[in-house]
Amino acid sequence: MAAKDYSVAVLDGEGTNDYARYMRTDTLLSLQRRPEDMIHRDEMLFQIVHQTTELWLKHSCYEAEEARRLIDAGSLDAATRLLGRASLGVLMCTEGLEMMRHLAPWDFQIIRTVLGHGSGFESPGWKAARQAGQDLEKAFRRLVEARGTNLAEVYRNGQDTAEYRLAEALIDWDERISLWRVQHYKMTCRILGDSAVGTKGAPVDFLAKLISHKFFPQLWELRTELTLSGPLGDAEPAPEYAEQAAAPVCPMSGAHGTPTAGASAS
Repeated sequence: MAAKDYSVAVLDGEGTNDYARYMRTDTLLSLQRRPEDMIHRDEMLFQIVHQTTELWLKHSCYEAEEARRLIDAGSLDAATRLLGRASLGVLMCTEGLEMMRHLAPWDFQIIRTVLGHGSGFESPGWKAARQAGQDLEKAFRRLVEARGTNLAEVYRNGQDTAEYRLAEALIDWDERISLWRVQHYKMTCRILGDSAVGTKGAPVDFLAKLISHKFFPQLWELRTELTLSGPLGDAEPAPEYAEQAAAPVCPMSGAHGTPTAGASAS
């Protein structure tokens, strides 16, 4: 029997080998501006950070949407597993922002001149993340109402239930997005300054208001309920903190109070 020739591509598609054909590397690697078209060499850095963010968000929302369907079907542990993937995808977006530390503020002023009015406010990934968060929140509420679940009791009785694991997976995803917002806001301040206006006309400081947004306010408020009903729940703020404790909560912290799930003032 003749030896198999592994050098011969067997898949259909473009590319000289099966890796290129399956991964579509020819197309993928052509999506960045060519060096001869760049006005600054760091356009490569800027584009790849944002393009990889869109890819990770696509995967994150793909998993979050399937998790939503599994919640509605009552398959809570399966939903929890996929939400772990979704959260990790958002973490990859956050870690990708580290590359932006290598973009000097003045160099970015040059790059901005070719961005037009493009902004993260138009990101399909973050729009999808917002929708996924809203869908997950509705699915979780339906679950709790259908089962008559007392979430406070679920948390008091320990961590060994599917409802507890699911609730914490939802918190993880919510928190990962909030931490991305923190990192993104600080990165934007580092490059643009905190009093500047982005390419879409939004002040950079507007990004700070998005940080307090919560997809699952019920699960966050539960923490306060547990603390107030706990052994030290009757604690009063010290006099020097009394005024701050009485201040109203930021109106942006509601379930769906923001225009997008993620935004960029770049």
